[in-house]
Amino acid sequence: MARIVQKFGGTSVADPERIRAVALRVKREIDAGNEVAVVLSAMSGSTNELIRLTEQTAPMHDAREYDAVVSCGEQITIGLLAMALQSLGISARSWLGWQIPIHTDAVHGKARIERIETAELNKRMKIGEVPVVAGFQGLGLDNRVTTLGRGGSDTSAVALAAALKADRCDIYTDVDGVFTADPRIVTKAHKLDKITYEEMLEMASLGAKVLQTRSVQLAMTEGVRLQVLSSYSEEPGTLVVNEDEIMEKSIVSGIAYSRDEAKITLVGVMDQPGVAAGIFGPLADGNINVDMIVQNISSKDNTTDMTFTVASDDLAGAVKILENNKSALRYSDLISDGDVVKISIIGVGMRSNAGIAQHMFHALAEHGINIQVISTSEIKVSVLIAEDYTELALRALHTAYGLDAD
Repeated sequence: MARIVQKFGGTSVADPERIRAVALRVKREIDAGNEVAVVLSAMSGSTNELIRLTEQTAPMHDAREYDAVVSCGEQITIGLLAMALQSLGISARSWLGWQIPIHTDAVHGKARIERIETAELNKRMKIGEVPVVAGFQGLGLDNRVTTLGRGGSDTSAVALAAALKADRCDIYTDVDGVFTADPRIVTKAHKLDKITYEEMLEMASLGAKVLQTRSVQLAMTEGVRLQVLSSYSEEPGTLVVNEDEIMEKSIVSGIAYSRDEAKITLVGVMDQPGVAAGIFGPLADGNINVDMIVQNISSKDNTTDMTFTVASDDLAGAVKILENNKSALRYSDLISDGDVVKISIIGVGMRSNAGIAQHMFHALAEHGINIQVISTSEIKVSVLIAEDYTELALRALHTAYGLDAD
C-alpha cells in the first residue's frame, strides 16, 4: 500500500464532467489499496475572474480582502469532488486551508507555507477517508486566509505530500509529462521517463510551464518524488527524482525557451568601480529583476557598453528608471529591444562533458542565427537571440543534441 497525493489543475476540474472523471481516477488508486489525498485548483478561468472583480471593485484594495476573494474558487471544486467521490461509495471530505490548518506567513497574495498540521488528516486517511484539500491557500499569522500566488496549488500539493510523508505526489495537467522541448514547436520532441529535480527546476525557471518553479524547489528540498502526467490519458508520466535514480544521464535532457525577455544596452558607461552598482541598484529598488548581463571590453576613453535583460513587462519601467538616473550614470545612449527570446539547453550530463556550449554555438551559426548574450551555469547554457529565429533555433538544437524522436 502506498500513500499518494494527487493534484489536479484548473483544466482537469473545469466542469462537472471533468470532476467526475477525476473522481474515477481517485477511485482507481483507492481500489488498488492506496491511501489518497487530493489537492485541487479552482476551475479554469475562475481565479482570473475573481481577480478581475477585485480590481474593478477597488483597484487599491486591501491585500487581506483580496485573498478572501480569490481563494473562493477552490472551495467550489473541493466540495464538488467530495460529492462525486461520495456518489462512488468513497468516504471523502473537503478541507479548506484554514481547517487543516496549513500555516503560512502573513504575506498576503504570495504567502509561504511554514507548517501543516496533519494529525487529523492522518487519522482519517488510515480509516479510508479521502481528504480533498483546497490548493493555493492557507492560514496566516493574523488568522486570516492567505494565498500562495500563481501556481500555488502545485506548492500546496508538494507541501502536503511532504507533511503526510507520501510515497509520491502526482501532478495532473493537460500534457502527458515533461518533454525534451515544446512539442507544439518541435514535432520530434519526446516525453522523458525521468528527469532530475535540478533539470526540472531549470526548465521551469526558463520557460517550461509544466510545473511551477517554487513547487519543484520544495520537492527537491523535502525529497518528494513527483510525477507529472495527463488527466486526459492513461499513459505514465514523467518522474522527477534525485540524480542518483537516473543511471544513464543525458548530456542535454531538454531545451527550453522564454519569450518573456527584453534587452537593454547602455552605451558609453564609464569603466570604473561602482558603476555596476549604480546601474543595478536603482533597478533593484524598483523591484526589477535583472537576468543576463554582459559588459564589453573597455575602450580607449575608459568607457564600456553594458547589456542586460529584464522581463518584458518590466522593460518600460526599467527604461524610465535608467533615464531618470542618466546624469548620475553618465551613459551616452540607451538602446532597448523587446523582440528577443532566451533559448536554453539543460542537462546534468554537462558537468562531466566538455564542448557542450561550443556545440550549441556551432549549431546556431550553421543556421545563420546570431547570439546576442550568453550566460551559463553548471547544468545549463542560455543564449539570447532575435525572436524571429525561435522555432528554427529550437529545432536545430534539438537535432544537434540527438534529442529527436525516432
